[in-house]
Amino acid sequence: MKRLVILVLLGAASPLMAEQRSLAEAPPPRISTLVVYGDDPCPRSRDDEIVVCARQPESDRYRIPKELRGKHKKGDIPTQSWVERARTLDMVSRKGLPNSCSPHGSGGQTGCLRQFLEAARLEREAAKDGE
Repeated sequence: MKRLVILVLLGAASPLMAEQRSLAEAPPPRISTLVVYGDDPCPRSRDDEIVVCARQPESDRYRIPKELRGKHKKGDIPTQSWVERARTLDMVSRKGLPNSCSPHGSGGQTGCLRQFLEAARLEREAAKDGE
């Protein structure tokens, strides 16, 4: 019975002892990793901080990082300009809004008439150019 009591007391005391040891140790220093370009100086470190600098050529200062540059693999969607992406997103998000030609929403019917009239105008202009 005494052994059981001693084991329980030791089991309860060991986390407290470990916590006291961790509080006595100093926290690890802060480490800052920076990228510097060309002849820019690496900032000096303070007592509680370690500064690590990676040096890149001056020509890479305003470039998109290599990891983010648009290299598409075979079968991927081809690169599209931001203007085209914005137009596509605008067209998709218009569903249900006025002039959207959608059965949903309050103003969808006006967009169907507008699209019909635009298609007719383009056909007339194509017929004029063909004459």
